[in-house]
Amino acid sequence: MAETPLSLSDYRRYGRQMILDGFGLPGQLKLSNASVVVVGAGGLGCPALQYLGSSGIGRIGIIDHDRVELSNLQRQVLHTEETLGLPKAQSAAIALKRMNSNLKIDAITEALTPGNALSLLEPFDVILDCTDNAPTRYLLSDTVVTLGKPLVSGAAQKFEGQLCVYNLGETSPCYRCLFPKPPAPENAGSCEETGILGVVTGIIGNLQALETIKILAGLHDYNSTLLLFSALSVPQFRSIKLRSRKPSCPACGREGRKIGAISEIDYVQFCGGTTPDWESLGLVETHPEDRIRVKDFKNLLDSVDIEETLHLIDVRPKTEFEICHLPYFTHVPLNDIVANPSVFLPSHSNTPTYIICRLGNDSQIAAEALRGMKENDGPDRIVKDVVGGLRAWSKEVDPQFPVY
Repeated sequence: MAETPLSLSDYRRYGRQMILDGFGLPGQLKLSNASVVVVGAGGLGCPALQYLGSSGIGRIGIIDHDRVELSNLQRQVLHTEETLGLPKAQSAAIALKRMNSNLKIDAITEALTPGNALSLLEPFDVILDCTDNAPTRYLLSDTVVTLGKPLVSGAAQKFEGQLCVYNLGETSPCYRCLFPKPPAPENAGSCEETGILGVVTGIIGNLQALETIKILAGLHDYNSTLLLFSALSVPQFRSIKLRSRKPSCPACGREGRKIGAISEIDYVQFCGGTTPDWESLGLVETHPEDRIRVKDFKNLLDSVDIEETLHLIDVRPKTEFEICHLPYFTHVPLNDIVANPSVFLPSHSNTPTYIICRLGNDSQIAAEALRGMKENDGPDRIVKDVVGGLRAWSKEVDPQFPVY
């Protein structure tokens, strides 16, 4: 019997792509001899892994130290209710093994850091950035420049996404070339804060898998472009041709590396510090006299005729207010209060005003704006906001109140 370069089952499994002109058996052999690592097994990483695993990649690494949560399942398609609580890398590996038991998978459940990035990523041919935070993006970019490997980077938020391949060839720019200065941490919103349509992460993650396969199979044209996607625009895709890498770039420029050893760089500080934990910040009582705890607020509501004695304002966006809200609260967006606070004061100065939001941060801003009107309207006004907002209400008062 003649020897074959692939197993007989692989001919049947991958036959539909091997018959493609320009791909063929050589393309499949290139994939089977290749290795890729996906950093982040979340909304982007799951669809990317799903198609990389089904394409016949020889070795797949998965790096993610987070655990599967219920809120992940809306978009992170490899995870299930059965794997809630498991490390995402392990959960994704289980799903891929169910699809193809012969896959070679390295499930790495530790966080990627400046100290381990070079050693964890060096064994792989292509690195996929499926993360959602600036420090890791810069770390990945600097690492692939040092290793001389391509970085397939994706991002998604709300209804939009973007895709770019960095460090692909000698002239391809790195992430620092395009974004030399990181955004301020408070402006780098996460999916929890800004929202995300799950299918958008699927589109970008699948495109990351496609770019990776093109690179490995020798089908990529090596042109540097930034692909922008918007689910609500016409057309939905827009491609921007990128310039070659900047000579002055401290990471990849011809003038020489200026960023220093990766293991010695504090990427969190470079990006302006840690991303604010808005839930924890909403619980801080810097001026407790201006705030009220949810249990005390519940006792107050139970002890008075609310419509006659209290002025209640919910300052969340309209979309969130329509998801769920407490009775008797009037919806007034935060921007409206800040723009013209006097309009939203109660007609009687002795009517207390209580303000609530999702986590207890925006409510503080709104309350401060209304308190600024005290000088004109008398010293007896009571304006307080609810500590921890509706999230604290659900945890401490009413477990049946929705958390989103």
